[in-house]
Amino acid sequence: MSDPFPQRENPTPTPPPPPPADGIDLAPGVKVSASALRMQYARSRGPGGQNVNKVNTKAELWVPLTAIWGLSARAAARLADMAGKRLTSVGEIHIASDSERSQEQNREAVLERLRALIRSAVHEPKTRRKTKPSKAARRRRVEGKRRRGEIKSRRRGRGEE
Repeated sequence: MSDPFPQRENPTPTPPPPPPADGIDLAPGVKVSASALRMQYARSRGPGGQNVNKVNTKAELWVPLTAIWGLSARAAARLADMAGKRLTSVGEIHIASDSERSQEQNREAVLERLRALIRSAVHEPKTRRKTKPSKAARRRRVEGKRRRGEIKSRRRGRGEE
């Protein structure tokens, strides 16, 4: 007779893929492959005078969420949530910068914004636990209110004399 509840074999968990060799550090333990980053440059609308009309200084960065190595599933979900409108329909984070005068400074600004976004996503928020005041604290509060009320009631009676 066959067993109605067959025991499943525990498959050995697959180890995570190794970090990318050409990786760029984004946060402690979080990397992305340089080949996964897509950078594009365009004419900027920011400061620069005549330079604005001639040089492509605006930097745009696209990074697929799946290319970011070292994020836990919960951190990846927080990252997608924090990215908001910067998350494209194909699952890439799009960040642009045209605040600086040079292409290199805008490129660094874009990478720093990505790092800040990932650092905030990696940070695990503490779960809030409900608390309630102790009996002694409630008693002190009510006692203080009663004393204030007595003080005020004593003030009322004096105006009629």
